[in-house]
Amino acid sequence: MTLDTWIDLVYLLAAVGFILALKGLSSPKHARNGNLLAAGAAALAVGFTFAYPQVRAHSLNLVLTLVAMAIGAVVAVPAARRVKMTAMPQMVAIFNGVGGGAAALVSIVVFLIVAPGKPAVYRIGEVLFGVLVGSVSFSGSAIAFAKLQELMTGRPVTYPAQQVINGVVGVAIVALAVGTLVTGSVPLLVATALLSLVLGVIFVLPIGGADVPVLISLLNSFTGLAVAASGFTLNNNLLIIAGTLVGASGMLLTRMMSKAMGRSLANVLFSAFGSVVTATGGADGTGETRTVKTGTPEDIGVLLAYARKVMIIPGYGLAVAQAQHTVRELADLLMERGVEVFYAIHPVAGRMPGHMNVLLAEANVPYDELKEMDEANPEMATADVALVVGANDTVNPAAKNTPGSPIYGMPIINADEAQNIVFLKRSMRPGFAGIDNELLFDDKTTLLFGDAKDTLTKLVAAVKNA
Repeated sequence: MTLDTWIDLVYLLAAVGFILALKGLSSPKHARNGNLLAAGAAALAVGFTFAYPQVRAHSLNLVLTLVAMAIGAVVAVPAARRVKMTAMPQMVAIFNGVGGGAAALVSIVVFLIVAPGKPAVYRIGEVLFGVLVGSVSFSGSAIAFAKLQELMTGRPVTYPAQQVINGVVGVAIVALAVGTLVTGSVPLLVATALLSLVLGVIFVLPIGGADVPVLISLLNSFTGLAVAASGFTLNNNLLIIAGTLVGASGMLLTRMMSKAMGRSLANVLFSAFGSVVTATGGADGTGETRTVKTGTPEDIGVLLAYARKVMIIPGYGLAVAQAQHTVRELADLLMERGVEVFYAIHPVAGRMPGHMNVLLAEANVPYDELKEMDEANPEMATADVALVVGANDTVNPAAKNTPGSPIYGMPIINADEAQNIVFLKRSMRPGFAGIDNELLFDDKTTLLFGDAKDTLTKLVAAVKNA
């Protein structure tokens, strides 16, 4: 067999590896192996790419490529190892943006090479698609990173005539793209890329902090499509397959997240929902002061120690406090006393689907103790205690009972059906939806205020002494 045939076979093997990796990533139990398989397949494909004679023939380009790869590894490996679980979405955003930008640059470079030969219109179309989508993904992901990293406000950024400006930019991009298709002009292509960067920025600015993870998933899909387009430009089948897989999986993930929030994708992107606001005081919007029942760790420790079944409902507050190891210690202690313990996981309990599963897996919580929302809800009525750790909107009954509420229709974990509800919260501030949670004022609810990790540590001690 020829060298090209061997390389194609390796590419086919890598493509199969990517598909199997996606299958593994669909389950927390197999996600780690799936990730390792994907990394191995990518390393194999990149390694064999250097076997092409035309790659080895240009020694300077080969050296520059290896230097660029080394710089990327020096930056990415420490960043990935040191990132906190709560910062995972913004790391995904920035890495995804770099991928989109790289795909756009590849398309531009290839066009610079082939433009003098007056390429066919469909070839220019491939380049245009990669440049436009890749540029939007790059600049949009950069703004999403800045929002989540709190380098800028997480609130929706709006300004006068915003929709008009967006429309003008969109029409201008279409005009430039048509001009590039007709003339094959390099300056018009560069202008399209620059205006696409602007479009990415103004596309993301009006989206509030709570919705940014959904946007990241969508931009991830965009990057995949840009990579697939660059695959057509380079006539590389592996890039086409890998990019299409990323594009399709990113779009499916976006749909899953929108569904978990009970909203359409259009509503997520264009409603400016998700801004961090302060509630008016009373859950009924009157501003009246309402009382809640608070308890002590000792009281709650006794309640937990003598319960038959406890359902732990983790949320973003648990992730922020890095309390996953402490909550597992509490669960293990309860199970030693014969208490049945499960974790009820909402699809967007962290910031992205699977985020909370990974966080708890980091603390070696057994997979069979994790129940997805649809599996946990039927058992909630049999739970003696629902222990809510840092969650808010994902257990808010307004999603079921209050038409007109920003979260009405969003699937939630039915913590209100448990015999007793214990809330671990830092304060009475609302969640990202900006509304009070009626469950906090329920007669069955007891609140413990403070940092989740500190409070859980006190509960561990209280259960030991119960």
